[in-house]
Amino acid sequence: MSNYKNLPAPTPEGGLNRYMQEIRKFPLLEPEQEYMLAKRWVEEQDTDAAHQMVTSHLRLAAKIAMGYRGYGLPQAEVISEANVGLMQAVKRFDPEKGFRLATYAMWWIRASIQEYILRSWSLVKMGTTSAQKKLFFNLRKAKNKIGALEEGDMRPENVKRIATDLGVTETEVISMNRRMSGGDASLNAMIGSDGEGSTEWQDWLEDEDADQAGDYAEKDEMQIRVAMLNDAMDALNDREKDILTQRRLMDKTVTLEQLSGQYKVSRERIRQIEVRAFEKLQTRMTELAREKGILPAQ
Repeated sequence: MSNYKNLPAPTPEGGLNRYMQEIRKFPLLEPEQEYMLAKRWVEEQDTDAAHQMVTSHLRLAAKIAMGYRGYGLPQAEVISEANVGLMQAVKRFDPEKGFRLATYAMWWIRASIQEYILRSWSLVKMGTTSAQKKLFFNLRKAKNKIGALEEGDMRPENVKRIATDLGVTETEVISMNRRMSGGDASLNAMIGSDGEGSTEWQDWLEDEDADQAGDYAEKDEMQIRVAMLNDAMDALNDREKDILTQRRLMDKTVTLEQLSGQYKVSRERIRQIEVRAFEKLQTRMTELAREKGILPAQ
């Protein structure tokens, strides 16, 4: 796969808008084309075939990378890490598994980006528990969900709700929020200084060209996730299923107080069951992803 060195690379000097224009020139692949290219790579180690699969999915990698623009890291480097994940996906892709490369690649792209972000932030100060990593990657989404967009420290009721929703302590929420505050990049920030005119970040959030690979992958991935979620729920006992469903899988979540009354136990006991059930569910989801070939075996 040595001709990967000829891939276009995003650089601050060259301007990200120029990079985005370059990768749009690569055609998307029809399912049959993709299958034949993948077969050539698997059976013959045909690097030209692998190269075509990578270039046809560079837009997908860039689109996913844009979703991580709020961590205060150079966007060119985030995109580069996304491309590393894409290349790993192509290298390991098995066309006989029955799903498209885009669906498989999304897992690898996100994993590569998240590993880069975690390496770049101080894990010694941030903490390395699974709960803290979950908080790191979900705090912004949780704040947006409840409209907690204020500058500086959040209101106590918002801190409490996020801590409950994510299964962490209120102290951890406050600490993480302080570490991450001020890191969000404005959607109106300008990118590009290559003489072709500057562009705002928000201009890249919608691609005028139909992203068929990305749209298909998102729909396909959602179907796979739903199916795996249903299977993974079997790893829980009836009480864990009920509590986790009411706390995390319903449009209108049930409070700890309500469940405490329903099960005649303390609110803290309900929270413990919820957290344990969620951890068991995550573990089983990972196992299923490996069994289906979406994630590599350990």
